Amino acid sequence: LVLIGAVPPIMVKTPANPGGIPIEVFDGLRKSLADNRAQFYLDFPSGPFYGFNRPGAEAIQGVIQNWWRQGMMGSAKAHYDGIKAFSETDFSDDLKIIDVPTLVMHGTDDQIVPIADSAPLSAKLLKNGTLKIYEGFPHGMCTTHADVVNADLLT
Repeated sequence: LVLIGAVPPIMVKTPANPGGIPIEVFDGLRKSLADNRAQFYLDFPSGPFYGFNRPGAEAIQGVIQNWWRQGMMGSAKAHYDGIKAFSETDFSDDLKIIDVPTLVMHGTDDQIVPIADSAPLSAKLLKNGTLKIYEGFPHGMCTTHADVVNADLLT
């Protein structure tokens, strides 16, 4: 099993997860999606998803346009509801019962799923987890650094 830039154990800030992201951030994502879905699907990949908002980063227009295409093809309701699902679901108990070897891969510059409150915590909850950290890689590292990620997956 492999978890890449994954949200577990839980993203939203709660009393049990004080390092989580405030619910207002996810409310803002839902509002942006509802207000102008097409623009949301351009802005998100143009900035934090792939790290294209970082100094010196070169945005890859084909990647941004493909993200837009995929977003526009999907259900607006499912995407809206998906924000709640990925941000507010606590996967802690699920992680604890996984007993197969699990590779947890995460970039240190993931602006979508901050590493401190995800990958290391997930690896600790897994019975047979291995944590692999990628210095400076963004959330969309499977696209921006496919050569490195794919080589590690094959290994």
